Amino acid sequence: MSFQDELKQLSEKVKQYRDEARVQLHLAREDVKDEWDDLEKDWERFRSKLDHLLHDAEDTTKEARQTAQKLGEDLRTGYKNLRNRMK
Repeated sequence: MSFQDELKQLSEKVKQYRDEARVQLHLAREDVKDEWDDLEKDWERFRSKLDHLLHDAEDTTKEARQTAQKLGEDLRTGYKNLRNRMK
């Protein structure tokens, strides 16, 4: 096999890896976007619950406060994980 043939073969292999990486990157973007959309829905639910709790703070049950806190912690973890996946 000539040097030119080896380079052509190498070029084709690099192109194949590049194309595969491009597909994986596209799928990862979609996956991250789906995760973002889910987190945004949870964020809106959290904000609504938080607004309600802050407005009616004296009438809020311990269970409602714990639920809001858990949802907030889950959101923090979700956004942190998403951020780390994009690094």
